[in-house]
Amino acid sequence: MQRYDPEKVETRWQAYWEERGLFRTDADPGRRKFYCLEMFPYPSGRIHMGHVRNYAIGDVIARYKRMKGFNVLHPMGWDAFGLPAENAAIEHGVHPARWTEDNIGYMRGQLKRMGFSYDWTREVATCEPRYYRWNQWFFLKMYERGLAYRKDSLVNWCPSCATVLANEQVIEGRCWRCDSPVTRKELKQWFLKITDYAEELLRGCDELSEGWPEHVIAMQRNWIGRSEGVEMDFPVADGDERITIFTTRPDTLWGATFLCLAPMHPLADSLTGDREGLEFLKSRYGVMEEKHGLFTGRYAVNPVNGERIPIYIANFVLMEYGTGAIMSVPAHDQRDFEFAQKYGLPVRVVIVPGEGGGEGPLQRAYEDEGVLVSSGRFSGMRSREAIEEIGRYLEEEGLGRRVVNYRLRDWGISRQRYWGTPIPIIYCERCGVVPVPEEDLPVLLPEDVSLEGKGSSPLLASRSFVETRCPECGGGARRETDTMDTFVDSSWYFLAYCFRGDIEIGSAVRNPASELRHWMPVDQYIGGVEHAVLHLLYSRFFTRVLRDIGLVETSEPFRNLLTQGMVCKETLRCPEHGWLFPDEAVDGRCSRCGKEVESGRVEKMSKSKKNIVDPEFLIRKYGADTSRLFTLFAAPPEKDLEWSEQGIEGAHRFLNRLWTVVTRDAGMLRSVEAEKGLPEGGKGMRLFRKTHQTVKKVTTDIERRFQFNTAIASMMELFNEISAFDPGEAPAVYKFSLRNLLLMLSPFSPHIAEELWETMGERPSVLEHPWPEWDEEAAREDEVELVIQVNGKVRAKTTVPAGLDDREIEEIALREPKVTGFISGGEVRKVIVVKGRLVNIVLG
Repeated sequence: MQRYDPEKVETRWQAYWEERGLFRTDADPGRRKFYCLEMFPYPSGRIHMGHVRNYAIGDVIARYKRMKGFNVLHPMGWDAFGLPAENAAIEHGVHPARWTEDNIGYMRGQLKRMGFSYDWTREVATCEPRYYRWNQWFFLKMYERGLAYRKDSLVNWCPSCATVLANEQVIEGRCWRCDSPVTRKELKQWFLKITDYAEELLRGCDELSEGWPEHVIAMQRNWIGRSEGVEMDFPVADGDERITIFTTRPDTLWGATFLCLAPMHPLADSLTGDREGLEFLKSRYGVMEEKHGLFTGRYAVNPVNGERIPIYIANFVLMEYGTGAIMSVPAHDQRDFEFAQKYGLPVRVVIVPGEGGGEGPLQRAYEDEGVLVSSGRFSGMRSREAIEEIGRYLEEEGLGRRVVNYRLRDWGISRQRYWGTPIPIIYCERCGVVPVPEEDLPVLLPEDVSLEGKGSSPLLASRSFVETRCPECGGGARRETDTMDTFVDSSWYFLAYCFRGDIEIGSAVRNPASELRHWMPVDQYIGGVEHAVLHLLYSRFFTRVLRDIGLVETSEPFRNLLTQGMVCKETLRCPEHGWLFPDEAVDGRCSRCGKEVESGRVEKMSKSKKNIVDPEFLIRKYGADTSRLFTLFAAPPEKDLEWSEQGIEGAHRFLNRLWTVVTRDAGMLRSVEAEKGLPEGGKGMRLFRKTHQTVKKVTTDIERRFQFNTAIASMMELFNEISAFDPGEAPAVYKFSLRNLLLMLSPFSPHIAEELWETMGERPSVLEHPWPEWDEEAAREDEVELVIQVNGKVRAKTTVPAGLDDREIEEIALREPKVTGFISGGEVRKVIVVKGRLVNIVLG
């Protein structure tokens, strides 16, 4: 009997699949399509266990759908632009293109070694000119429609990375990538007008409710942040200026005791002569933990009561929300309360919890709704009613207007980097801002650039790139030297996979026969929850713009979304030397200093914490099939997976046992036909029924809930019954059960399933055989185990006919000999029957 050799088996079948092009997919209008996609990786150089888990989940779904008869598109590519390649070029003196190309080559080999069923003929890398020319084409189309524009903007600037950061990339005042302190800098930036689609993006969340996780939809809604409120103009006293504010709580208007402007507000410079103070506020802009303000020396007039209130400039007021100016009501807003306490400003209560409430000085702001006081004609009203009435009053008196605002801001895409898509814009002194003509795309990245990590865009140093001719007048001109945010690359990559070879986006415009329209939308999208906001939101925005251009018919790019949890592992930490690898700790102590090691904290695998497990090591030791099986069995997909040496060993033992049984009985299995109907004479009926039940359970777990862990557990249960069965009793049933087990196992551990399928005498590939069906009658139990409790404690187990009603089950339980001794002499208060399988007898 041949020993199980994972490497030999796996490389054999990987070559078989590739030679026959089994995963190559062409559009076929006559078949049901299924587009399965995992979020593509950044080519950092090596795959990690998070990749393995993500792609194993997608591969199960793709293989399962193939076996169910779908025409499956399952592609892979590379999110290849970005700062790490540029930093590597600076550190090692290698061009980003070479660094990226080498990493892609290595990671592609790793993914192939895992046996994932990708159509590699559709592979794309976002750093290829054939790809990023379409970034530029999309930009030009948005520019034509007024959706791309340029303006001065105060941006988050990382001095270490020498680039602009989005607000989401600033974590507690530090760069998300390098952890350096972030400063503020004013630059001219290009923006995409995502706010034009804010309401549609919000309404679209309702359409996602059946296919997306609720918490992800909530995150999308919260990020868009629709707010209904009023805008009002506060005149500046002794001047002609007006300050427009937005508030969602007009019921607090009578409690405003000062105004606050953002440091970048258009009136900030003219209202104060303190330039140094203003620059300081700009440097602390958006740092909510520290509230700093500057009194301008000017006052505004509250339109509802004529009161003069001081005007401040404050670092916590955001230009990105509302109008960049707020009326400050310290009694009813905690930020305003803290600011008022710091600067000695008055606090006026105008909302109380109920009639006569709110006695004594406030210890903190009362932010809930309540009853209005000291609010003129609206005093005594409840907040909800007053908000509506005050809004109507302001409009009737010409003092304000009811409006809708969004937290969502336009998307700043300018980056001062080299390794990204050049923005296709030319600046001409005579003609101004001129878009690059479509026929001149792509605008290629130059190669004569020295990457030194300085503050300005590296493209400025390339005269051959910067100096050009104006497309309109032919005179000398210069190119835009910023490149695009890499989120642009990932906002439409799923469209590029719809083409093989050249990405012919332009030919798909208003073409009902295009492959783009055939494959879109993605039927199942899989990736980490860390991308639940920006990537998904930008992709939804891009898809709507491309719909309006005429490229696609769908508004939503992803019909169904699965967000998988992280892969975690216990960490080891020495008080002196920090994080340790497992072999750096001996008997619970650091091998270098002998100090006791802190352990037991389970955290996300990361290089910095030295708690990673190398997938290549797993493949060498156990094989790809075992690695895949463990990651799918250890936890439900949406939950975090805790690494376990015992778990990976257990998965390996299961596959070894299966190998042993099939190879041992190979001769007999080849000589018989699998049972097709109910076994004659009842021989093997229990195993036959168990097989149908398992097919039903595994199919349901995959189809409805993606509960791969319970599906695998069911297959292991079936195998236990198979291995305990005497093949000589009913060889046809035995083969039937093993045959169906291998069919079900093939999406999870495809290589060993192929090998054992052939060993049994079946025609490869197992992937080309249909998914097994179950017979409802055959899956029905004749008998079920009944567990009987007395006052919650198990006192007996017995077997009863399936299908009995609750009254019949109750009578059996009360007559059970092992139970009668516990209930004799007591009063039976009630008998609880649970799903025909459990009875609890409650005594008085």
